[in-house]
Amino acid sequence: MKNLPVFFTLLNCLFFNVISAQVKLPPSSSTQTIKQDFGMGSIELTYSRPGTKERLVFGDLVPYGKLWRTGANEATRLVFKTPVEMGGRKIDTGTYVLYTIPEEETWEVIINRGINNWGIDGYKETEDIVRFTVPVMKVSAKTETFTMQFANIKPESCELQLMWEKKVIAIPITTNIKDKLKAQIEAALLSDKKPYWQAAQFYFEYDLNLTKALENINKATEENSKAYYMFLYKATIQKAMGNNAGALESSKISLALAKDAKNDDYVRMNQHLQKELKKVL
Repeated sequence: MKNLPVFFTLLNCLFFNVISAQVKLPPSSSTQTIKQDFGMGSIELTYSRPGTKERLVFGDLVPYGKLWRTGANEATRLVFKTPVEMGGRKIDTGTYVLYTIPEEETWEVIINRGINNWGIDGYKETEDIVRFTVPVMKVSAKTETFTMQFANIKPESCELQLMWEKKVIAIPITTNIKDKLKAQIEAALLSDKKPYWQAAQFYFEYDLNLTKALENINKATEENSKAYYMFLYKATIQKAMGNNAGALESSKISLALAKDAKNDDYVRMNQHLQKELKKVL
């Protein structure tokens, strides 16, 4: 009988632990992971998202002139699956940490190797890959929850935008895919199955070689005589070369084929292009 108090104490502890294990409160700063296709690979971002919660953020919650983890909890991570360039420095594929030093008018952006750091704990300046400065943009709309997003996505450039309170910064990221694409295209053109359509797009959009672009789109349309999208592309190349009459004829072929295929989008695009061309002819 004298052991009963000990028994009930142990039972209460066990009951409390079981109940506690069943309760999972949502984190005050949720974690978000974003994956963006970019270049010949992708960029993955993982960060925690604190809210303002009626607090003054910059200059108070996030002090000016001090290293910031750029979010909450763990340090913000960037995983590059394609080589990129930031701040004039080439960065190879791999996992890195993003730190910032906010100021009133500018922020210093830091890409660092300290992937095992908790927040800024463990940060070493010797592990910095690159440091560079970006301007602060002040906006009228308030962002309640710290937000990061990829924007202005182009084949060889994009921005990582950071938004909180009434401030936005844009971190430029670039990559070089032209050289790799050119090698792939030129090698493929020597094979039995020649990618004329892809080659035309490459020479027009990346290499800016209009002569080669036209040469390849001509061969592509010879093999695909009903490809209305190819004929519209040919018209676009001819227009860029100053051959408006040729562009008009190619667009007429594309329009007729698009009508047969019942593709209203290409019908409208051709009608719009022809209206532009007729103004200059």
